[in-house]
Amino acid sequence: MSSYSRRFLLTLPLALAACDFRPVYGPGGAGRALDGKVGLDEPTNEDSYLIARALEERLGRASSPIYHLAVTTSVEEQGSAVTPAGAITRVNLVGRASYTLTQGEVTLATGNVRNFTGYSATGTTVEALAAETDARERLMAILAEQIVVRLFATPGIGA
Repeated sequence: MSSYSRRFLLTLPLALAACDFRPVYGPGGAGRALDGKVGLDEPTNEDSYLIARALEERLGRASSPIYHLAVTTSVEEQGSAVTPAGAITRVNLVGRASYTLTQGEVTLATGNVRNFTGYSATGTTVEALAAETDARERLMAILAEQIVVRLFATPGIGA
């Protein structure tokens, strides 16, 4: 390893500390501040259940929440592969989630995330339904992950 590389690696923590960098799960980090302290709305449909489940896996279930996270989702199906006869053989699920994190009456973070997953619509009806269910679960997990990452990067949380 060259001396330049070693010097760079040794000064990197100092540069990050000067920028108020804190590890997410370190002392005072947003991961610790939100862990088990975020309450969610009761699920009203399958998608809201799936995203709430994924959020609780990452943030922990709150017995006495300090924060409240409101999330609304929407999913749109788009055919992405069509045979010459017009049959759809591949479907994309495009999901959007809007979220707002509050503490009492104070809004701490708000935003929108968007992503997609796909599944094959060929095969039997059971296979297609299983593929769609799996794609929807993956989509909600991806959206939940995007929300959590944005919450962890929000200034002031965990300060």
